[in-house]
Amino acid sequence: MKSVDQPVLRDIVLIGGGHSHVGVIKKFGMAPWPGVRLTVICTDIDTPYSGMLPGYIAGHYRFDEVHIDLGRLCAFAGARFIQARVTGLDRMAKKVICEGRPPIAYDAVSINIGSTPRVDLQESTPGSAVPVKPIAQFNTRWQALLERIRSHAPGVSIAVVGGGAGGVELTLAMQYRLRNELTKAGKNPDSLSFHLLTAGDRLLPTHNPKVQQEFMQVLQQRGVNVHLNAEVIQLNEGVLSTTQGLQLKADEVMWVTQAKGAAWLANTGLDLDEGGFIEVKDTLQSVNDDHVFAAGDVASFKDRPLEKAGVFAVRMGKPLTENLKRHMEGTPLVHYRPQRTWLALISTGDQFAIASKGALSFSGGWVWQWKDWIDRRFMRKFTDLQPMDMDAAPAAPAPSVNLSAEESQQAISAIAMRCGGCGAKVGANVLSRALQAIHPIERDDVLVGLHAPDDAAIVRVPPGKAMVHTVDFFRAFIDDPYVFGKIAANHALGDVFAMGGQAQSATAVATVPPGLEAKVEETLFQMMSGAVEVLNEAGCALVGGHTGEGKELALGFAINGLVDESLKGVMIKGGLKAGQVIVLTKPIGTGTLFAALPQLGTRGVWIQRALESMMHSNRKGAAILMEAGATACTDLTGFGLLGHLVEMIKPSGVDVRLKLTSLPLLDGALETTRAGIVSSLQPANVRLRRAIQNQAAWVNHPLYPLLFDPQTAGGLLASVPADNALHCVAQLRQNGYPHAAIIGEVLAQGDALELVALTE
Repeated sequence: MKSVDQPVLRDIVLIGGGHSHVGVIKKFGMAPWPGVRLTVICTDIDTPYSGMLPGYIAGHYRFDEVHIDLGRLCAFAGARFIQARVTGLDRMAKKVICEGRPPIAYDAVSINIGSTPRVDLQESTPGSAVPVKPIAQFNTRWQALLERIRSHAPGVSIAVVGGGAGGVELTLAMQYRLRNELTKAGKNPDSLSFHLLTAGDRLLPTHNPKVQQEFMQVLQQRGVNVHLNAEVIQLNEGVLSTTQGLQLKADEVMWVTQAKGAAWLANTGLDLDEGGFIEVKDTLQSVNDDHVFAAGDVASFKDRPLEKAGVFAVRMGKPLTENLKRHMEGTPLVHYRPQRTWLALISTGDQFAIASKGALSFSGGWVWQWKDWIDRRFMRKFTDLQPMDMDAAPAAPAPSVNLSAEESQQAISAIAMRCGGCGAKVGANVLSRALQAIHPIERDDVLVGLHAPDDAAIVRVPPGKAMVHTVDFFRAFIDDPYVFGKIAANHALGDVFAMGGQAQSATAVATVPPGLEAKVEETLFQMMSGAVEVLNEAGCALVGGHTGEGKELALGFAINGLVDESLKGVMIKGGLKAGQVIVLTKPIGTGTLFAALPQLGTRGVWIQRALESMMHSNRKGAAILMEAGATACTDLTGFGLLGHLVEMIKPSGVDVRLKLTSLPLLDGALETTRAGIVSSLQPANVRLRRAIQNQAAWVNHPLYPLLFDPQTAGGLLASVPADNALHCVAQLRQNGYPHAAIIGEVLAQGDALELVALTE
């Protein structure tokens, strides 16, 4: 995450990763707006470029070539990326409602979520029709169809509903690819049959007659059965029924018809057109809410309806960027003027394309090459990114956002030299407002806690129990405070679970960057919401804490846990026994991945999978290890795998043989270490290499650096009896730890001073 010296004064939230929004993000990254924080919310981290989708389906492009990595683009721009599904807007409170997480506040929000084919059927079997949008869902079905064609006998019938450019392109691309797959498999490609159905009396109705005629000829030459005036009204058990009485059996039905808006827009109170799209002014603002912008397919212009074409979404990026900036400044907005005609380059699947612009048309292989050049040039804008040189970057200019008088005073205070000591505490009103919507669980053994705040909490130790005390604290390494809160709580709880304890109570210590009271309150609310969710799930009551100002967001917890006072069932580091095996419950690699993030050396999907691993609790894992008879356990954190293993070996008086190639890795960790990207803590951890007996033989192995990679909210490292190990790993994998693995064995102590031997 980029370090920001200026306080956040305004929040712009972008919903969706469409063509307009990627333009906004790129321009924001090239010239950030002082005082403005940009947040992107999207269900998918890889956003598709629709212009190259037919080429991807036809097999001319790889997945990465036709998708923009939103996570990486946001890292370049210094924007927050939040992977979530939006379900609504609370326009009165100015919050975006998301599934499974707290609402996200905005000062201005922009919506660029595309559209969905309208499936208007009197009757249909659920899941029988596959809409081409959202593309991520369509791609899953497409990959399944590809595998079906490769693995099973041919004879598949495919129907595409929709006679516009999208339907025609998709039909030809699928046919080209699937025939090639059958040919490569030694099967008869003619066993495939394709049907294209349209309710109209002609194909591509928005294009000129010459283009329509040329595509009809191509379809006929390729053996595609074209059904005109064939409005589909029913789809049951793979049988399509039309108004003209046609009954057509199809194994796969793809839907590429007239589009509609997302269902959640209907509950926002925004003015929508008949298709469910947001009606906007020529400033791209909603006609009934100036704080809401819309672009791309989801935007509807009353005076001039636009075709749902990517070219308009791309062109809207520039005025949308300018108007969002001007809206923050309180200056007049610019007007978007869509072009009257536009160039459409429509491919035929086989690296041949037909150009259409108004009454003009031309075609050929050279047109496809031209289209390929245009598309690749567009994608390079969002893939050829270079991290900003923060040392060489000029000081940011003063914020120019439009503030009220009270907000101006708060901004001046936030920018000015801040007090230390108790003067650095977050204000009581801000703190109480942030915490009032957070509901920690209540426990009978918490006598005084947040339900009746006092100077300190009072917690009773149940009879027969002993206390486990631990503390963890670190600064944020991601921009999403909700996710950071969940990870910080998981990380702090890890020590209690590793010892076989039950978490009882937690006291929080947080630092929050100074700023407008509303922004400080929102950050605290998001962060503590995530943390309390994790604490509550663990049965751990948040009983108090301290919140102060600091340059960077940070969070930590002092955790109290309970174990049997006889220490029965307690797992300690020094409990390794010869003959046992070493089990690791989670993959490693968080250190190198998050070191690579600000250098743009990672992929967004790698970061998201790492975050998912870090948010996964060790509570169930510890219980499974205890059931398997584990006698030693620790959680992997900053000292890395080797550092924590040495901490276990020394007091146990044993040696360990570690299977380097058995280490479970997070996606991308091997790639980033091969690129030489390591955590700032790595050099200190590498000093423990002297504990490796055969270090010289392995120092050049690509997995070797990951022995020293510091982990955040890592997995549990434990020793279990060899006879129970396979069952233990199977249980772990069945209970949410899919990467759990046996990574070594415990040996009797030998004569060598080194404690660890590496093997394959």
